[in-house]
Amino acid sequence: MSTNPALASCPAAPPLAGIERGTAAYRRANFALFLAGCSTFSLLYCVQPLLPEFARDFGLSPANSSLALSLSTAALALAIFAAGALSQQVARRRLMFVSMALAAACNVLAAVAPSWPLLLLARLAEGAMLGGVPAVAMAYLAEEMDARHLSSAMGLYVAGTAFGGMMGRVGMGALVELGDWRAAMAIIGGIGLAAAFGFAALLPPSRRFVPQRGFVLQRHLRAWGGHLRHPGLLRLFALGFVLACVFVALFNYVGFRLAGAPYRLGPGKISLIFLAYVFGMFSSPLAGRLADRFGGRWPLLAGIALMMAGALTTLGSSLVAIVAGISLLTFGFFVGHSVASAWVGRLAGGDKSHASSLYLLFYYFGSSMAGPLGGWAWQHGGWGGEVSLTASLAAAGIVLALQVEGRGAARGG
Repeated sequence: MSTNPALASCPAAPPLAGIERGTAAYRRANFALFLAGCSTFSLLYCVQPLLPEFARDFGLSPANSSLALSLSTAALALAIFAAGALSQQVARRRLMFVSMALAAACNVLAAVAPSWPLLLLARLAEGAMLGGVPAVAMAYLAEEMDARHLSSAMGLYVAGTAFGGMMGRVGMGALVELGDWRAAMAIIGGIGLAAAFGFAALLPPSRRFVPQRGFVLQRHLRAWGGHLRHPGLLRLFALGFVLACVFVALFNYVGFRLAGAPYRLGPGKISLIFLAYVFGMFSSPLAGRLADRFGGRWPLLAGIALMMAGALTTLGSSLVAIVAGISLLTFGFFVGHSVASAWVGRLAGGDKSHASSLYLLFYYFGSSMAGPLGGWAWQHGGWGGEVSLTASLAAAGIVLALQVEGRGAARGG
């Protein structure tokens, strides 16, 4: 077989450089993904301060009212698998935009649902639609960012999720004080739709992603199976479960504690406790920079230790103690989550979206289990039972973090 000498003498094209900190592309990508994280988590968690309202209006127990959140996170966990595989074939920006827009529409449908089962159905669909954002966003960052700045960029994305979680909850509380929860949910949905269009206009197209042709189930199964056999990744997946379960369980049921005696707080005042998310907005980028410099193990340990300390602090009866404990918990959670998210991308090597989808499957499974587990602890032990459950899970997280690889050397793939 003859070979064209001109072509044979051409050197292979060098790999495209990743997006570096300080460039316009870096700023646009981070702001776009900040919007994505903000929209996703404001839509997902906007019902959390409404759980006592749902219990009262629909005649539900605290555990049953938590289904408005648990069903959404369970659907999100499963949808992430499909989205992670689909993102190998289609443009990632388009997939994230469609997911954000449809999820916002589902939130509006939940706002006008005439019955509890229909509201739950809308929230279930909303969680499924949101599956196209988190894993794909993590994979986009892991592929497109310069490796030296990955943890910092992931920290900024997680800061966006913190801001969204805060605004969804605090904004919901403020809107309920002005009107009712149905109007408030519709407004949150409208804001989410605007964020979707802003995201699509800002995010730079993928430069280092090569779409695969056709959907081959066996290839996806091999990718997921390979990641599940990687001990370092498996520890990070388990950490995602622990982090989400501890965090969501305490935030789900602190509203019931503050709505009862002796506090008797209304939805607006209860939602102010979610201002603690401000600490997450600062701790996430800080944790990313520390992990870039020193490795992931010690920031993870520090984050989980702070979560345990925060949970124990909430055992105090004063509002000051409760707020201080929730603030510590929030700071520690976003440290741990931002570092673990980035470390998944570092260890995964190839098939990063599959690794991200597995991490988030464990993460949102933990968030979903926080409802029934936390409800059982609340029913049988009150707030003391809630703290015992979450502190025990945090202790297990510390054991896992001690075994995490200190330096995220990617494996081939």
